Amino acid sequence: MKNKYLFLFFFIALFLGCRSETKEGKMLSVTIEPQRYFLENIVGDSYKINTIVPAGVSPEIYEPTPAMMMNLGKSAIYFKVGFLGFENAWAENLAKNNPDVKIVNCSEGIDLIYGEHYHHTSDKPDKGEGHALLPDPHVWTSPKTARIFSENMYKALVEYDSLREEFYRQNFLALVQRIDRTDSIITRLLMDIPSRSFIIYHPALSYLARDYALRQYSIELEGKNPSPAQMKALIDTARKEGIEVVFVQQGFDMKNAAVIANEIGAKVYRINPLAYEWDKEMIRIARILAGKEE
Repeated sequence: MKNKYLFLFFFIALFLGCRSETKEGKMLSVTIEPQRYFLENIVGDSYKINTIVPAGVSPEIYEPTPAMMMNLGKSAIYFKVGFLGFENAWAENLAKNNPDVKIVNCSEGIDLIYGEHYHHTSDKPDKGEGHALLPDPHVWTSPKTARIFSENMYKALVEYDSLREEFYRQNFLALVQRIDRTDSIITRLLMDIPSRSFIIYHPALSYLARDYALRQYSIELEGKNPSPAQMKALIDTARKEGIEVVFVQQGFDMKNAAVIANEIGAKVYRINPLAYEWDKEMIRIARILAGKEE
């Protein structure tokens, strides 16, 4: 009997020791708040999660601080969105100086959209204008792509911490149910709407538009404010297509959106595709398009 208890004590001590030696106290890092939403739903309170881009700041122009880079260096895994502004350059620097940090591209396997999104960059210029045509990075803004996005996180976690595979699996399945529920609600809301077209200041809803048969028209063109001629053309298109909704993301100027809305008799709505409560914001956007949100 005594040997039985000694064996049991040894087994428990070995198990706990393995867990604390390799995983406990580790940090995980993400680029934006919607990623933290997905990741926290998978890991619960098992890890501290560090978000690089502060709430209310555009990730496309953000430059991480030295303190933020230090936190990245302390992370077990850095989950990057995939193609947001600084990510690739900083991820390369991170990999060089912190080879033990695993870097995961959450956009892996997603059918990416090209041709609508521009970032200012010094390499690979497009027609000598100092712009490179890159994949649209806003892959989290559609439930259909969010499933793949989240699964990339889940797979990386299981590979890193296989002892908790079942825990992660159950949490991930619950997250998928939440994503599917969001998909169903959005599909139902957008089934019969006044107009399938909308205007947005910065083209952040391309994946939502593609996956739910919508048409997105951007006020910002190639990362710049529109010219008077471009504004007129957009107003003409809006009148032709009966557009009633103009979106402006938090942190962007309302002026051009207000001018267009006034000309076409539409309403301007502030939205936040970078909100932590991803499902609530996606449903709110669909409700606005369906004319069910004031």
